[in-house]
Amino acid sequence: MTLVRENITSLYRQIADTLRQEIAAGHFQPGGKLPSEAALEQRFAVSRVTVRLALKHLTEQGIVERKQGKGTYISGKKVAHGINVMRSFHESLKQQGLNATMRLLAKEEVPTPESLQSLFQMSRSLTFISRLHLVDNDPIAVGYSHFPAFPHELSWEETEKEPTWVLLEKATQHHISRSDIAIRLAFADKGLVDVLGTDKNAPLFLLERTSWFENGQCAENSRFFIRPERYEFILSNS
Repeated sequence: MTLVRENITSLYRQIADTLRQEIAAGHFQPGGKLPSEAALEQRFAVSRVTVRLALKHLTEQGIVERKQGKGTYISGKKVAHGINVMRSFHESLKQQGLNATMRLLAKEEVPTPESLQSLFQMSRSLTFISRLHLVDNDPIAVGYSHFPAFPHELSWEETEKEPTWVLLEKATQHHISRSDIAIRLAFADKGLVDVLGTDKNAPLFLLERTSWFENGQCAENSRFFIRPERYEFILSNS
């Protein structure tokens, strides 16, 4: 391809357009790796700054993903989450036939946070778990959950494998009958950067879910910080 070398803006957009067309034509597969910055610099005979601007442009459009220390990859198929169906976060991934796994990051008893005291009025302390959600071993979200302590200690193994709702219903013998969901914008802090492999202050979906037992008692409160380039929310009307 011959670039029209008018200014840096037109150069990086021409490179981004060329790569976008090649991705659309199937030259690179979803999840596949783009050539290195050095290779693109040589191919297009431009500076490293121009290459990085082109890749940044594609990243902002959700076409590619930058992974720290690894390179630039074609974005995989987006994961859909139906918000009009009561289903746990992990189950929503498994239902789509995805290779979805969880990695337990933390499990401990903590004083009930002030922000949750109105939900858990009878609990001075709560169980807190933090889990990394992966699809094909690629981090897609981090979940933080609070719920009342169980009569028995949860094992690390079952907490890593079982969705929160399954753990709660097994332990209490009560059915979760309702969940309230709010979706907001959040930005990646250092802790999220480390586990999700995203850039600092990168925009994320924040899904907050509060679930209730059939007797009206609050079952759990969870917050999921989700990479938006791999995820979308679907609301179906029937």
